[in-house]
Amino acid sequence: MKLSQPTRILLALVVGLAIGIVAMSAGAAWTEGAASIAEPIGGLWLNALQMTIVPLVVSLIITGIAGAAEAARASRLATRALILFACLLLASAVLAALLTPALLNLFPLPAESAASLQSALATADPPGATPSFADFLKTLVPSNPIAAASSNGGVLPLIVFMLVFAFAMTRLEEKPRATLTGFFKAIADTMLIIVNWVLWIGPIGVFALAFVVGARAGGPAFHALLHYVLIVTAVGVVVWLAAWPLAMLGGRIGPVRFTRAVASSQALAFSTQSSLACLPAMLRATHKLGVPVSASGIVLPMAVAVFRATGPAMNLAVAIYIAYWFGHELTATHLMLGVLAAATTTIGAAGIPGQATFFTSIAPICLAMGLPVAPLALLIAVETLPDIMRTLGNVSMDVAATTVAAKRSGFEDEPETEEDQLLERGA
Repeated sequence: MKLSQPTRILLALVVGLAIGIVAMSAGAAWTEGAASIAEPIGGLWLNALQMTIVPLVVSLIITGIAGAAEAARASRLATRALILFACLLLASAVLAALLTPALLNLFPLPAESAASLQSALATADPPGATPSFADFLKTLVPSNPIAAASSNGGVLPLIVFMLVFAFAMTRLEEKPRATLTGFFKAIADTMLIIVNWVLWIGPIGVFALAFVVGARAGGPAFHALLHYVLIVTAVGVVVWLAAWPLAMLGGRIGPVRFTRAVASSQALAFSTQSSLACLPAMLRATHKLGVPVSASGIVLPMAVAVFRATGPAMNLAVAIYIAYWFGHELTATHLMLGVLAAATTTIGAAGIPGQATFFTSIAPICLAMGLPVAPLALLIAVETLPDIMRTLGNVSMDVAATTVAAKRSGFEDEPETEEDQLLERGA
């Protein structure tokens, strides 16, 4: 039986940690020598992932905003939906900034596990210095975007510049606008191919990194990774559950009716881990909630393209957890930087299983907060469970947000169309 890519990477993590822990426990003389060989191999794989960050983030932001602008031109409903999406993405990031530290205080990682993992990750770059609020404001707008792109600390200023560039691009005439959009879409597609190539050899890099962690951290490394998965998944659960009050307060949909409507799309989300694959089921769900195809056919594809509600929350939760591993106290400025980076880097992220974009979505947040990105190469191996929760939350929030946008625009009273009747037969 052919193993899937996430399964191969997860197995490489488990085997690498196990061999490293056994070698450490047995006191084998070759352990440190093997770790010194494995460490640069894992480092090479990490560098291969890092080289995709800037071009992929830049191209996805531009194509995401360009696509959203095209949709907004089409109708007032699309404009309202985009405003709702932006507010919910920002709220998702703020939720993580408040909830993740609270969860870590309530359910702390044992000191032994944290210390062991810090020791194993000692070669990672230490967290950066905390900028003052005045310094943060001064550097928010880059004087040199090219220099910002080449600086780890300049990721957020680069994102600000690309947002300005993308919005300015939407003011161009149709032909030059389409040319630029096609150019950056080609870059994004090319970089995603490179990411998939790097992930294809991921088991080698993850095995090497896991062996080093197991050989230096021992058994507590397993506990630390399990604790990480539970904390980040818990943040995603809260975003997922928020779809019900959103549908109730914004769309006047009761919780039982909403649960029945999204049940089939939830089952599909669990099995595919892809919002795009759930689009037909989401269309049926919104129809059951009284949203005509004339509205859901506009809003839901936009939601799949630019609105991943769990993204800001769970991505920022990962960054906060890395700071927690290193014993780095996060200030309000750090969290503000993280919120801004998390809310903006979600725009345009491809609607595919999370391992393909895990690193390039979260690394910019870590860099904006002055945190090391090396642990991400290890955490990508345990993304399977959090990614299931990401998709469940995204699908539920897509349906809820579409219902709110449509009903607040007066679409619930429209007569049933032929498309609605066909959708009803297929439900």
